Amino acid sequence: MLGAADCPLCGGLGYLRRDLPVGHPEFGKAIICDCRRQSVTEQVRSRLFSISRLDELSHLTFESFKPRGRKGLGELQAQSLEWAHNHARQYAASLKGWLLLQGGYGCGKTHLAAAVANFAVQMGVPTLFLTVPDLLDTLRFSYDSVDTTFEQRFEQIKNAELLVLDDFGTQNATGWAQEKLFQILNYRYINKLPLVVTTNLALDEIEARIRSRLQDPELVTTVRISSPDYRRPTDDMGHSELSSLDLLSKRTFVNFVERVDEGLKPDEIRSLEKALKEAQAFAKKPRGWLVFTGPYGCGKTHLAAGIANYRAGLGDPPLFVMVPDLLDHLRAAFSPNSGTSYDRRFDEVRTAPLLVLDDMGSQSATPWAREKLYQLLNYRYNAELPTIITVAVDMMKDVDERIRTRILDERICSIVTISAPAFMGTKVKRTR
Repeated sequence: MLGAADCPLCGGLGYLRRDLPVGHPEFGKAIICDCRRQSVTEQVRSRLFSISRLDELSHLTFESFKPRGRKGLGELQAQSLEWAHNHARQYAASLKGWLLLQGGYGCGKTHLAAAVANFAVQMGVPTLFLTVPDLLDTLRFSYDSVDTTFEQRFEQIKNAELLVLDDFGTQNATGWAQEKLFQILNYRYINKLPLVVTTNLALDEIEARIRSRLQDPELVTTVRISSPDYRRPTDDMGHSELSSLDLLSKRTFVNFVERVDEGLKPDEIRSLEKALKEAQAFAKKPRGWLVFTGPYGCGKTHLAAGIANYRAGLGDPPLFVMVPDLLDHLRAAFSPNSGTSYDRRFDEVRTAPLLVLDDMGSQSATPWAREKLYQLLNYRYNAELPTIITVAVDMMKDVDERIRTRILDERICSIVTISAPAFMGTKVKRTR
């Protein structure tokens, strides 16, 4: 490549004067030579790269991404990954509008965002890739920097030709932080500058002004990834180490029918048949919440496991966990010897594509337990994530009032009450 001093057009001056007649409005006006423009662009790239994380993420490319995930991943989850991969590739080729990647920890958001950035860099596009906490630290440190002012650094970020913000929502939500993020996103929104955002938050958890811009369908392409954390231990069926579903693999819809051979009363039989019908419909198309309530041993857990096993059979294993066990797992995550952080463990549960919470209400009703369950279910309520809950009828009164109000919302939740007594395992010809 020729240096500026070797440029055959300007001879190293860096500017040109157009050959125009006297009197032309542009007569005598200097214009920047292409060699100088190229030099300025290289300087911009260099400055952005110096504050970017891309040097650490150069291995995260489209070529190194597995479009259908790890071996053993369920078909629906593999399709979700493939769909996200294809959208990210299309975006990288055009860099038009914004790309919002949503999903839990380890689902591949950062890899795809970095792949977009690395592809753009190869195409010569000045690109800035930062986690949101790093971005805010960069701005804070610039107040005391001798190399650059806060205003200069802020302008670099706002005007980067491509800006990638990773881990949006993990930042310290101070008033200052919220305002700076809004100013950056609003500037890029007004000027239609390319932006990639990754987050594990539901949109309603994001500050309202930013949320309204991320919800603009004319500008933003939203991609939700339902794949589980690829770093999370799973069994051969793709079940999380949290899941109890392997212990309930024999609880199916087929053997649930044995319940109606017990010599039950007609109204008890009808409640079981209705519950089975509701469970089968939900299993085929999980939407909203489904709550099974009734006396202990009436079949609530059997139906919940039947749904979970049906979905697992389709290659889409849900997270099935007893509430007391869940709370124990969360407490254990605080231990310094834990192999998984509390944040990662909690996020795995709250963002599960389908979550089954068995035996709610039997847990210790400590303020901490109540708050964790509320945070978990409030997230899933707002995000409208499919959720199954079983609770003994006499424990419903002990469920946190905030959770109970969400369970009673008929727009999102169906409550199925089973009146049959505890299953005794006997087979007696039924009478009506």
